[in-house]
Amino acid sequence: MQHGRFQGRIEDARFVTGRGVYVDDLTLEGMVHGVLARAPMPGLIANLDVSAARAVAGVLGVWSGADLASGGPTHLPCGVTLPGSDGATAFQAARPVLALGRARFTGEGVAFIVAESQAAAREAADLVELDLDEIGIVVEAREARAEGAPAVWDEVPDNIAYVWERGDHAAAEAALAAAPRRVTLESHISRVAINSLEPRGCVGEVVGGRLVLHASTQSPHGLKGALAKVFGVEPADVRVIAPDVGGSFGMKAGVYVEDVLCLHAARALGRPVKWIADRSEAFLSDDHGRDTTVSATLGFDQDGALLGLVAHFDFNIGAYLSGRSLAAGLGNLGGISGVYRIGPTAATAHGVFSNIPTLGPYRGAGRPDATYVIERLVDLAAAELGLDPFELRLRNLIPPEAMPHHTGFMFEYDSGEFAENMKQAAELSGRDGFAGRRAGSAGRGKLRGIGYANPIEVAGGPFVNPGADHARVTVNPDGTALIEAGCMSTGQGLQTMFSELVAGALGIARAEIRFAQGDTDDLPGGRGSGGSAATPTGGSSVTLAVRAVIEKGTEIASEMLEAAVADIAFDAGEFGGAFRVAGTDRSVSLKDVAASRQAGLAGQAKFTPSKVTFPNGCHVCEVEIDPETGSLEVCRYTVVEDVGRVMNLTLLTGQMHGGVAQGAGQSLLERMVYDGDGQPRSGTFMDYAMPRADMMPEIRFKTREVRTAVNPVGAKGVGEAGTVGSMVCVINAVCDALGVAHFEMPATPERVWAALRGARA
Repeated sequence: MQHGRFQGRIEDARFVTGRGVYVDDLTLEGMVHGVLARAPMPGLIANLDVSAARAVAGVLGVWSGADLASGGPTHLPCGVTLPGSDGATAFQAARPVLALGRARFTGEGVAFIVAESQAAAREAADLVELDLDEIGIVVEAREARAEGAPAVWDEVPDNIAYVWERGDHAAAEAALAAAPRRVTLESHISRVAINSLEPRGCVGEVVGGRLVLHASTQSPHGLKGALAKVFGVEPADVRVIAPDVGGSFGMKAGVYVEDVLCLHAARALGRPVKWIADRSEAFLSDDHGRDTTVSATLGFDQDGALLGLVAHFDFNIGAYLSGRSLAAGLGNLGGISGVYRIGPTAATAHGVFSNIPTLGPYRGAGRPDATYVIERLVDLAAAELGLDPFELRLRNLIPPEAMPHHTGFMFEYDSGEFAENMKQAAELSGRDGFAGRRAGSAGRGKLRGIGYANPIEVAGGPFVNPGADHARVTVNPDGTALIEAGCMSTGQGLQTMFSELVAGALGIARAEIRFAQGDTDDLPGGRGSGGSAATPTGGSSVTLAVRAVIEKGTEIASEMLEAAVADIAFDAGEFGGAFRVAGTDRSVSLKDVAASRQAGLAGQAKFTPSKVTFPNGCHVCEVEIDPETGSLEVCRYTVVEDVGRVMNLTLLTGQMHGGVAQGAGQSLLERMVYDGDGQPRSGTFMDYAMPRADMMPEIRFKTREVRTAVNPVGAKGVGEAGTVGSMVCVINAVCDALGVAHFEMPATPERVWAALRGARA
C-alpha cells in the first residue's frame, strides 16, 4: 500500500505546468517538415503526378511509392506464420510504405512531401494529382467473407488473412450436443479509434551515420528492431528516443509508415524531418481497435453447471497483415474460459481483410473481447434458467483450493479468490438495495438495470513466452540516484512508482532520484509499455537492479570496514541507507560507498517472468434509462480487483478509473463507421463520441492483494483491468434495464430509443 512518506505523483508538477517535452516540442537544427498526401478513397492508381508539388517554393523532396521501389524502404514487415484458409502459410500482405499500384483504404499515403515549413508541405500535398479507378470495396468482416465479395488482395480471394484454432473442438462440440440447455451469442464488438491525448509524431535524423528517430512510441526497443529490418541495417545502427508520451493504449507499439518516411527523407536530405499528425489525420492513419464479430455457444445443465463452450471470432484486420494484427486479440482469447469451472472449450479465429485502416492492439488487446463473450453468455444462460445472474456466477466459480488451475483451454491460473471478489463487490455496491433503487427509478418513469462481470486477464505476456525487461539503478557519488528503465511510461506514473520502490529499498529520498526512459542507447533492451507489465515485469527488473546495487555495495563496504562479506548487512533505515557489521556499531553509508567509486555504484538487471500473471476482479454496474428519450445514465459503478501486491494505491486507482471509462465509453458511445465506399462517417469529434467526465459516477473501488509468486514484487498488473471488465458489465446492465436478451453496442440514446420503440411496436 502507499507509504506515508510517498505521496503524490512526481511527474505531475512538470506536466501540469507545461514543462513536458513531447515530439512536437522538438526543434532540431536544420529541421524540416513532412506531410503525406493521402488517397481520398480506395482504388487502383491510374495516375499519380507529383510535378506540381515539387514546384512549390520551399519543397525539398517528394517521394511516391514508385520512388521508394527504385531505391528505398518499400514495406513494413509482416512475418505472420499462421496458416491461411488453404492451410499454407498466410499470404504476406505487408503494408507498403507508400501505396503501390493500389490504395486499399481511405487515407492511405500515396506521396510524402518535405518542405522548409509545414505550410509549404501542406500546400504541395494539395497539388498532388491522383486518379483512381474504382474497385469493389468491403468494410465489414461478414461482408468480406460473403460468397462473391470483392477481394482486397487478388492472392486471397476469400479475404481470410489467417486461421487460428485452439482447444479440443471434437470434445467441445460433443459437450454442447449432450448439454440439456444451450445459449448462443451472435454479436459485434465495435471498431474504435484510439484517440490518445497526444497524436502520433516523429522526427527522423541521421547522426554519425546512424538512423535516429524521436518518436511518440510506447515501445522504443521494439521500434528500433523493426526499423532495422525495414532499412536492412544492423540494430546498432538505429537509435530510438521517446520523449514524454501522452497516451498510447497499444496503438503506439509498432512501426508506422511515417516513422520510415521521416528517416528515409532525413537520410536523403541530410536534415532532420518532422511529421506530426493532426486529429483528423489520426482517425485515418492510426491503427484502430476491437472490431470483432463473435459467434459463441455455451452448454449447461438444469442446475447451471457449465458443460462446454465453442466460440468463433472474426477480426476485421483492415487492409494489411502484420504481427500487430495478431496482437489485437489472439494471444489473450484464453479469457473466454473466465473464472469458471467449465467443460471442454474450443475457439477458432479468422483475420479478415477489408478496405479500411489496419487493426492493432488497444487497451486490453483481446481481453475485453474474451470477457465479453463468457460474461454475456452467462447472463443469457441465467435468463434461460430463470436464475439471478449473480447467483449463477457464484455456482460456477473456480475455488481457491483448486489453484493452480488449468482451464483446459489456454491458461493456467496461479492464484485467485474469485468468490471473495464477488462477495466484497456485492457489499461495496449495495447489491441488497438494488430492488429498492429500481423501484425508485420506476416511480420516476425510468428503467433501471444492474450488470455484473467477473473479468480475468493475462498480464505480462505473451502468455507462451513472457517478455523480458531491463533496468539499471545507479547511486551517484553525491548520494543521488538514477533509474534507467526499459519499461515505458506513457502517462501511468512509472517515475513515481519506480522512484518509490528504489527510495524504500535504498533509503534515498524520493526527491534525490532521477528517472530516465525511452532511449534505446541506455539499455540493451526493454519491453516498453503494454500488457499490464509495468509493475510485474518492469518493477521486478528495477527490484533486481537494486539488489545488484546492494550486492556490489556489500563487497565494497566489506573492504572499507575490514569485515567479511557475510558479516555485512544493508539497512535502508529512516534517514539513509547504510552497510553495517553484524554485532557491532560499525557502519558505512551507502553514499560513502558510492563516493568511493568514481562512477558511483550501479546495478543492472534483466528480468524474464517464468509465467504470466492473472489480474481478476468483479465489476457491478447500474444504469438508468429514460424510455422517452433513450438517454442513459451510469448511476453506480463498483470494482473489486485483485492485482496482487499494490505498489501505489493512487496510481492503481487512476489506472482503474481510466480503464473503466474507456470500456464504458465503447459500450455507450464509440464506434468507427464506414459507408459502402470505404469513407469514414465518424472521422472527427463531431461524429465520434468520446467519453466525458460527466459520463461516469464516482467509482467505488477496492483492491484485494492475493499476491503472485511468479515475480519478485508479487504484483499481477492493472493497466488493462478496468477496460476488460467494464465493456461487458455496462452492456449487461443495459440489457437488464431494457429487459432484453441482448443489445448491441454502442448503447447510444438513438439506438436505445429505437429498440424501445421497436419493442412497443
